[in-house]
Amino acid sequence: MQKRTLGKGGLEVSTLGFGCMGISVGYGPAASRKEGLAIIRAAVDRGVTFFDTAEGYGPFVNEELVGDALGPVRDQVVIATKFGLKFEEGKQPGLDSRPAHIREVADASLRRLKIERIDLFYQHRVDPNVPIEEVAGAVKELIREGKVTHFGLSEAGVQTIRRAHAVQPVTALQSEYSLWWRAPERDVLPVLEELGIGFIPFSPLGRGFLTGKIDDKTTFDSTDTRNVVPRFTPENRTTNLAFVEWLKKFAERKKATPAQIALAWLLAQKPWIVPIPGTTKRHRLEENLGAAAIQLTADDLREIDHAASRIEVHGARYPEHLQQMVGR
Repeated sequence: MQKRTLGKGGLEVSTLGFGCMGISVGYGPAASRKEGLAIIRAAVDRGVTFFDTAEGYGPFVNEELVGDALGPVRDQVVIATKFGLKFEEGKQPGLDSRPAHIREVADASLRRLKIERIDLFYQHRVDPNVPIEEVAGAVKELIREGKVTHFGLSEAGVQTIRRAHAVQPVTALQSEYSLWWRAPERDVLPVLEELGIGFIPFSPLGRGFLTGKIDDKTTFDSTDTRNVVPRFTPENRTTNLAFVEWLKKFAERKKATPAQIALAWLLAQKPWIVPIPGTTKRHRLEENLGAAAIQLTADDLREIDHAASRIEVHGARYPEHLQQMVGR
């Protein structure tokens, strides 16, 4: 697989990464340990070198799984994880990016991942109670000590990105971006290009919607987070299917799948964009990775943009309590 470079520090990763969250949480029952190990190792075998996890996925169990799966190939891969949440029994995670807590999380993540350094350490969500300069300073200390190599942010707004970058260069921003959610194009992508920061789109397939396998009659497991996402109500799904139906027809013409076109479109936007689709199924992994070989022409991209601009997506991408935690 081809490689891309994130940030000015030269972090080289595979053109497509692998988001590990869904193995443990978010999209119904967790995969078994055996299944989780197998899909991560299959991704390695296919040339993926960039793996994304977090203490919050599980919580904690996803990091342990990723550490076990990647242990034999540690020197060949880049592992990203995250800090900034606090966990209390029976409660939704809160925010905690105090420098002392960042250090605690780093040490705990290193143990769970069974590694000596974290390649890319993201702030999971911006904490309004801790100045971003203190956060960046804490990660800077960890980098100086050799526990972390690169600093990242997730779902941060442009002013936060600029302030953090002034203290410790930000290697990558991770936020949602897809044909179904293009808000980063307005403000975020220009700032990243200006500062030389890479971009990691999560949910690049619209939480599965852009695969064309979900419709208004689809039911989700009770543990699936899409049950509380306004965009996934049956009524909104009915409306939102218009774009997916167009995408299916376009993909047929290109002898590809809707998912492959959605990923190829992201790759065509900037050479420093690295999507991280996740899956627990081998055939989906093969499908996703096939997107890296698809070349969309300038005419293709104009046609896709034109179709997307004519179809309004209905429903927010987060329930209200989570929406308040993004874009700060």
